[in-house]
Amino acid sequence: MADLLWQKPGVAVDAKIQTFLAGDDVILDREFFLHDIAASAAHAEGLAHIGILSADELAGLQRELEVLADDFRAGRFVLDEQYEDGHSAIEARLTDRLGDAGRRIHTGRSRNDQVLVATRLWLKEKLQRVAQLSAEIAKVALDRADAEKDLPIPGYTHIQRAVVSSAGMWWAGWAEAFIDNAIRARDTHALVDANPLGTAAGYGVNLPLDREHTTAALGFARMQVSPIYAQLSRGKFEMAALEALGGATLDLRRIAWDLSLFTSAEFGFVALPAQYTTGSSIMPNKRNPDVIELMRATHASVAAARTEIEQLLSLPSGYHRDLQGSKGAIFHGFGRGLAALELLPALLANLEWRNDKLLAGIDSGMYATDVAVEAAVAGVPFREAYKAAAAGADTAGQGRTPEGSLAARVSPGAAADLRLDVLRARWQALA
Repeated sequence: MADLLWQKPGVAVDAKIQTFLAGDDVILDREFFLHDIAASAAHAEGLAHIGILSADELAGLQRELEVLADDFRAGRFVLDEQYEDGHSAIEARLTDRLGDAGRRIHTGRSRNDQVLVATRLWLKEKLQRVAQLSAEIAKVALDRADAEKDLPIPGYTHIQRAVVSSAGMWWAGWAEAFIDNAIRARDTHALVDANPLGTAAGYGVNLPLDREHTTAALGFARMQVSPIYAQLSRGKFEMAALEALGGATLDLRRIAWDLSLFTSAEFGFVALPAQYTTGSSIMPNKRNPDVIELMRATHASVAAARTEIEQLLSLPSGYHRDLQGSKGAIFHGFGRGLAALELLPALLANLEWRNDKLLAGIDSGMYATDVAVEAAVAGVPFREAYKAAAAGADTAGQGRTPEGSLAARVSPGAAADLRLDVLRARWQALA
């Protein structure tokens, strides 16, 4: 490992202690490395603006940072254990190539400043992807709600047969959910879109840093003004981002639960494309819905990541090394969450309803609510109408059809008045 910036003369570095301090930094920083390089380039430009770097030094740094980024993408530069972390690797590379100019790149910064801006840029990128995927999922659901709005399916409460429902209602529910998820991700993106570069370790530096320039250069919407708040926001913003992701993975979990039930032999309502199932390793008679089961498990990773960060934040104000743990949490949370969401649009677009099984799943008792409401409309007190309908549930379906039940469901948002135009207008506003 190269000499440590913070190493004191005459004090030996204990290898075990250093390994503990570094943790997984080198591995995790591979995820954030390109963002760190971009932030370093913006910082160098700011240093040139205040006379810390000459024009030639700036040009050399810009050139070498671009080469480093290309080498990293191509695998010619590997961030490995010879470096303490990604930031140290950048400085070491620049120093090796440019000498003193490379050493000046760290002027006015702290390693905390570097990881904070790199992960902030990364979070913005991931939140944009959450919003994009949520909009894609909502579009699939909207289109299928429109195409299948009149297809009757059994409706459940408490996992018990309840009323006649429709594929249109089922799809419209997911459409509205993921429209909201897209909006939430965008709103959270706006929250975290604040530039912490130039706040150092939380108290600023005695240099007139051009923070307005770095804010614009890195594409931030605003500058995070207070260096102390830059530290207070670390973890807080990460939790907000994971909560936005978690809104989508919570809905994913419930879709997966529906499909887990609907694809079972006991229900048989849905057939999945073959690529979403796997064969049993011991039971040759069956296919397993492994994809939706792992989708169902995904939210646990997102929730765990949020909880991990929340537990890190039982700290006084200021920077603390504890916060290093937040990098792993967002990496694993978004890694698992986005991977699952990436698969959902195609899954939803290609699942097939099994109409014969759907019809067979609708029994006479599922019309009992219709009977009770009709009696109440005719003037029977609802409590009495309810009791009469319950008593006659076994014959409530006589003379009735699923289509007729759906046509009578006229409350706003229900089967006969899905208001898909309202949902589509909200979806179009996402563009």
